[in-house]
Amino acid sequence: MAEALPSDLYPREGLVEEEQIIEERSGPARKAFDARSLQEPIQVLPFASPLSVTRTTSVAEAIRMMQEHHVGCVLVQEADRLVGIFTERDVLNKVAGSAQDPAQTPVETVMTGDPEVLPVEASISFALNLMSEGGFRHLPLVDEAHRPVGMLSVKHVVRYLAELFPEEVLNLPPQPELLHPGQVDGG
Repeated sequence: MAEALPSDLYPREGLVEEEQIIEERSGPARKAFDARSLQEPIQVLPFASPLSVTRTTSVAEAIRMMQEHHVGCVLVQEADRLVGIFTERDVLNKVAGSAQDPAQTPVETVMTGDPEVLPVEASISFALNLMSEGGFRHLPLVDEAHRPVGMLSVKHVVRYLAELFPEEVLNLPPQPELLHPGQVDGG
């Protein structure tokens, strides 16, 4: 009788998974979180490319674009320069319940003009402070000519922090009661 080979004893799928775990653990060490992590430039974050419209784009079209791309805002540009931002908050506070027809209303009438911006070289801590103090969920990133080069959202910062704590975040036991609360509050 022939002696069983290791590949005969264990299913290949299990070995592939084990090999991936070994490779991850033997790869370069992940960066630990400390105060220096927050001094990193914004450009280390996984920020998004900006989604832009013009001043004359209708509110309905801007909302459609936000829905289609699953984003919470669009930037308003004129001649490649940032002139405003139109966010979900603008939809709620300036459009919903108003007598304006979103299909006929230009986005410039309800956008937030001259929004706060940062260069990608600014530190993460500066961006967090600006977002916290201003109550912003989105922060346009611009180059030296004030042209949009990216969009930073709270989601991007949270993703970065979660990557610094992979075992603590990804290995949490499931808590179904948190995923399906007894009462929905709309948040």
